[in-house]
Parts: sequence; C-alpha cells; structure tokens
Amino acid sequence: MASDLRVSLTDRCNLRCSYCMPAEGLAWLPTEETLTDDEVVRLVTIGVEHLGIREVRFTGGEPLLRRGLADIVARTKALRPSPEVSLTTNALGLSRTAHALAAAGLDRVNVSLDTIRRDVFEQITRRDRLDDVLAGLAAAQREGIVPVKVNAVLLRGINDQYAAELLGFCLEHDYQLRIIEQMPLDAQHGWTREAMVTADEVFTSLEKEFVLTPDPEHRGSAPAETFLVDGGPAKVGVIASITRPFCGSCDRVRLTADGQVRNCLFAREESDLRTALRGTATDEEIAAQWRLAMLTKRPGHGIDDKSFLQPARSMSAIGG
Repeated sequence: MASDLRVSLTDRCNLRCSYCMPAEGLAWLPTEETLTDDEVVRLVTIGVEHLGIREVRFTGGEPLLRRGLADIVARTKALRPSPEVSLTTNALGLSRTAHALAAAGLDRVNVSLDTIRRDVFEQITRRDRLDDVLAGLAAAQREGIVPVKVNAVLLRGINDQYAAELLGFCLEHDYQLRIIEQMPLDAQHGWTREAMVTADEVFTSLEKEFVLTPDPEHRGSAPAETFLVDGGPAKVGVIASITRPFCGSCDRVRLTADGQVRNCLFAREESDLRTALRGTATDEEIAAQWRLAMLTKRPGHGIDDKSFLQPARSMSAIGG
C-alpha cells in the first residue's frame, strides 16, 4: 500500500498557468460535489489509521483558497500516529496564512514558481502576482515552515534559459529548488514530448554556472533526483517523471476534491469513495474499497507507449 497521500482540497485556482489551463479557466466542480472539511478529515483518518499513510500533502487547484485549510491541517496533525503534513501552493495568499498554518502544525511547503522575472511570470501565469509569491515564500521561511521548496516547470523558449538564474535566487534565500519535467496533464491536451524540456537539458543549462554532483543520500521513494550544488550543502532536485520514470518506487496515492481515489497521477480510472462516505459505509468498508483501488495500480505510467492516453482530468482537478 501507498504511504504518501496527496489530497486535492479544490480544483479552483487564482492563476492561469499556460501549461495547466486555458486563459479563461475551467468549469469548476459544483460545491455540493466537493468534499466537506469533515469528509476530508475522515478519509485522511481512514488512510492513517487503516492503510498506513504516513505523509499527507494538501494540494489543489490552489489549496489556500480553501477556507478551512488551517483547521484541516491541525486535525490531520492530531491523528495518531501523527503524519508529516505538507502543502503545495502557488503562495499568492501565503503571506497572510503562513502564521496560522505554522500554528496548525504544517511541516513543509512547496511553492510553484517558474521564474523570478516579472514579465515572464506574467506570461506564464497570465497574472501580475510575482510580488505576492515572493512575499509568501519569505513568510513561510519566517514562520519556520522549512525547508521551503520551490517547484519549477521549464517551458521551451519561455523560461528554460533562466534556470540557472532561478537556482541562484533559491541559493541566495536558502530555498530548495525542484525542476519538474512538464507532464501531459494540461487541460488543453497540448503537451508534446518534443516541446518538453528534458532533465538532460536542465543539467546542461545549470552546469554552465554550477557544479552538480550526485547527492550521496539515498533517494528512496522521493520523486526528485537530487544533486549537491558546488559541493554542497545546498542541493537542487530534478523530477524527471517522463525521461527517468520512478514508477517502481512510487508510494503515492491521490484523493481528488470530489472524493475519488487515483492510484497514479496518469490513471484514467478512479474509485469513488464519496458515495460510500455519504452513505452508511463504515470506516473499515471504505478502507477495503480503497485497498481494492490500489490493487489495480499499473506498473508504470506508459507515456512512451503508443497506446498512452492523457487523463481526462487536468492537473488542477487531480491535485499534485
């Protein structure tokens, strides 16, 4: 069974990143289809107490748009055994919420930031909100939600030439950079492997300004392959889901905002827990259904297979 649970709290987002959704946005889930705070906590509790979940990451859409986020975090941390709780966010509201999240027990935060150039940020996100993201990063660090990690996607001809600049910024502020290969999870279904900036290209770009050496620490099930920068202790990670898949060591399972279990980020099938949750099913019965969903997990995502089909849901609806 998986030990790392990714929980999408909403499919809504206040950015419009070009590699995720169209400029006009998407049709959001109706409120009545989205899990309530109590339903989210019940499913997380089942995962921790019955299925061996030890890490819980709250995602979106944008999870900071969820009003009950701090309470959900606190109730999750209060479980026994207490899981590690983290957040993936665009950080637009993090400067206002970091204190409450730290008080609730949030352990770590990953902030999506693809560039520190204002014009390029606006080009990618279709919003002029770079200052808010930078303020959010600083607030998380100030509140002790560390290490602060930065997730970046490189887009060919848009921000790929600024990878070393972004790493320099992260080193200066003691943030940990993770560069992620663009995945076929955009709502427009416009992804192509030819347009994707590969891990090898990332290394070539970074090594023009930095010396990278493999991190001697064991990677385990972590998605990022990490490297010491200029001998360390600073590190940079590369998540090469496409060109260097790590499916064999994957220990993650995903729960969508409307209560569907996905056993792989690229799965085309889901298992509905919301119906059982809102019916008369016991925790044990829901746990059994969840286990069954995990048994159908494929050995790999199959992106290199000609029969591969992109999931119907986009990343904003699945949750990272």
